[in-house]
Amino acid sequence: MKLFFLVATSHLLLIAGCDQPVSAAAASLPWQKPYDQLVQKYVASTGVRYEDWHSSSKDLETLKMVVDAIGSFDLTGMEEQSRLAFYLDAYNAWILFRILEDYPTKGPGGGGAIGRTAFFRSKSIRVAGEKMSFNSLENDIIRKQFKEPRIHFALNCASASCPPLHSRAFSASDLNAALDSLTRAFVNTNPLGVARVSEKSITISKIFDWYKKDFLGRGNVLDFINAYRDQPFPKETEISHQDYLWTLNEAH
Repeated sequence: MKLFFLVATSHLLLIAGCDQPVSAAAASLPWQKPYDQLVQKYVASTGVRYEDWHSSSKDLETLKMVVDAIGSFDLTGMEEQSRLAFYLDAYNAWILFRILEDYPTKGPGGGGAIGRTAFFRSKSIRVAGEKMSFNSLENDIIRKQFKEPRIHFALNCASASCPPLHSRAFSASDLNAALDSLTRAFVNTNPLGVARVSEKSITISKIFDWYKKDFLGRGNVLDFINAYRDQPFPKETEISHQDYLWTLNEAH
């Protein structure tokens, strides 16, 4: 089912079908308030309630307004933390839009490798006036411009092994705290982030392998993980990487 078309600008957004409370920080950009309400409504601890969201024409329309506004938003004059918060929300909102556009689906691009490659590499989204791909947004803009390793736990690719989608809009005022919280959760309580195999070995997300160079600022990958662990692992701990699950992160 294709999503409904509704005109929106970066200066005005109407809220359709959302009645959740919104923090003042989340309302700093005109489209953040409805986006914040949507993710509060549909993001659960076990994933995203895509079926319920897909059944609500009003909330589909609201998400369309959000991504339209993101597509035309003017970043001129925004300071670094505000720009990073914008790009993180832009990535996640567009992922949600594309998944709901294709729903029901087994995963990004239909679940297969060929479709998944097209999903992430085709120039199918618009952000701040520029047509681009998810791959470009993540690697050429977010990773390259900000050099912030914690973004890997804030971006959600709609897959089971991806760090859980944040249930709020990001904002500059609490971005550092949010990134810290998401990182700590992924390495402490999420077995798809870090899991102990034995006293001497652990398995960790493939994210730490694919983006290894992003985590070397503290020494090595284990040093990065230990910096956010409640109970750090010994330096001699053996590490292996988990298989990445590309199945849809649908709530169950």
